Amino acid sequence: MKIAFYGSSLVSAYWNGAATYYRGLLRALSLKGYDITFYEPDVYDRQKNRDMDPPDWARVVVYDGTVEALKRVTAEAGKADIVVKASGVGFEDNLLLSEILRHARPDALKIFWDVDAPATLGELKADPSHPLHAALANLDMVLTYGGGDPVVSAYRTLGAKDCVPIYNALDPETHHPVAPDPRFAADLGFLGNRLPDREARVEHFFLEPAAGLPRERFLLGGSGWEGKPMAGNIRAVGHVPTRDHNAFNVTPKAVLNISRESMAQNGFSPATRVFEAAGAGACLITDHWEGIDLFLKPDAEVLVARDGQDVAEIMAALTPERAAAIGRAALARVLAEHTYSHRAEDADRIFKRHAARLEAAE
Repeated sequence: MKIAFYGSSLVSAYWNGAATYYRGLLRALSLKGYDITFYEPDVYDRQKNRDMDPPDWARVVVYDGTVEALKRVTAEAGKADIVVKASGVGFEDNLLLSEILRHARPDALKIFWDVDAPATLGELKADPSHPLHAALANLDMVLTYGGGDPVVSAYRTLGAKDCVPIYNALDPETHHPVAPDPRFAADLGFLGNRLPDREARVEHFFLEPAAGLPRERFLLGGSGWEGKPMAGNIRAVGHVPTRDHNAFNVTPKAVLNISRESMAQNGFSPATRVFEAAGAGACLITDHWEGIDLFLKPDAEVLVARDGQDVAEIMAALTPERAAAIGRAALARVLAEHTYSHRAEDADRIFKRHAARLEAAE
């Protein structure tokens, strides 16, 4: 089956948190025989900051950030058996969705794939005139990369015919154990861009514990932190390209995951960082959110902190030996249950079930 996938970017992770998700899942689907074309706009300097070449498992079409170019590429939706519009593409998202639906074949499976369901649902709640309200009736389903029952219930209440989470996962070919790298030497590392929905939580879970543990070394990776006041024992290294994520994860004694506020409140939303760290065999400390135990076992495969004080206490007691044991257990768990091959099985089942329903209705 042919998939036309309209998303933010496949070839650049620059200001594009969904890149790892897209890559892992679409590569796994290609191995199951899907013919995939990924359409991405040339915006936000992503093409100037590519971190991978176009892959052999998907055709990548980069189009100019203009309405004319958008309309040209959406016309190609009519060639596909499955048409996907992801959330947060970054250029004329509402027009993109309407044009995709206009061109898609009547028998094509039409999907809105929400890679930030809490944010999207917040927009829908705040704006009853949001175009997605009307579009839900013309879509066959909503897939999300997190959210669990709260998101499923919310989308169905809004009129979605179906809503199914296809969670984040591990791509073992990209994220795996490597040798430590002195560039990332630290006791605790955190990797994340500076975002309004997360900055206060970074202060609470990372900057404040660092200030209270002056003898510990803290490492901050990600864009946008220039000018942010922080303790002298924090070393900020700026944007960390995907190729360095494994080293960033395995070199510190532990790494920290801090969810954005909306995802923490919603729960059942494991960030890509959770699986990247576990896949590298890192000792992961995460802020608390409902549903963690569906993915990793607290205290055995992941350490959970409810506030900055918890982070400080965990770090004060964490030995290198225990950190290594937690990292090994996390790696074993995600390889056994949470790879993108597992997620592709879920997606493939959903796609085939829809096709079978169409055949039965004919």
